[in-house]
Amino acid sequence: MPEYRTPNDSEENAVSQDHSFRLDGAAIVVTGASSGIGAEIARTLGASGARVLLVGRDEQRLHASEAAVRATGAEAASLALDVCGADAPERVVAVAREQLGDLTGLVHAAGIFEPTPFAATADECLDRQWEVNVRAPFRLTRAAVPHLTEGASVTFVSSIAGHVGFPNSTAYCATKGAVELLVKSLAVELAPGGVRVNAVAPGNVRTSINAHLLADPDYHRQMLAATPAGRIGEVEDIAPAVAYLASPAAAYVQGVSLLVDGGWAAQ
Repeated sequence: MPEYRTPNDSEENAVSQDHSFRLDGAAIVVTGASSGIGAEIARTLGASGARVLLVGRDEQRLHASEAAVRATGAEAASLALDVCGADAPERVVAVAREQLGDLTGLVHAAGIFEPTPFAATADECLDRQWEVNVRAPFRLTRAAVPHLTEGASVTFVSSIAGHVGFPNSTAYCATKGAVELLVKSLAVELAPGGVRVNAVAPGNVRTSINAHLLADPDYHRQMLAATPAGRIGEVEDIAPAVAYLASPAAAYVQGVSLLVDGGWAAQ
């Protein structure tokens, strides 16, 4: 076993500089970037120094998100497409390389949530969520890996629903459970090539996807009662965790799912 040795001052400075939380020079693709968590992730990455390609379906909202990234002083470009399209992975990679050059990061924030009682869940409901939440990021990662530089990161936006069960959300939980194991498997397989793979798993976060649910006073009270932090999460709570995992500060973090859930899963 190697002997532990306290680093001298110059070595400490080197460690501090190498393990920066900054993303200066990074080139990162963010899917689902036209709104919600994805849009805030893109803005936060830009504020941390990254150049960002924002990918989303809604062109108008996507341009607004791109403008927010540019307002941080960062370089940004956008690509409007459906990540489930047959040629979407190749298009995203091609545009990213054209706009950003060598790729150092990929963030999968695109996702859908269709809460439905299990007995009423049609095959199409399961298929839609699987297509967006699992198959699309699987395919895009596969297309991007040959173009990721050593030290690059791939971050999936998973969910607390990939860690604990929720009633009326079985199909969604199944997709996020798949994401959790996809992250672990990819982390092991891609680590020898210098690519890190991790996830951030949000709890209840206020976005357009669940706004109609949180508008119900009873549902809102139930969520608050079940969250030790005593509040609903905001997109600003999630983005810094993604920025950390994409940064050199997380150079030794591989295959984790970082829960950002106000303590829900700790109970």
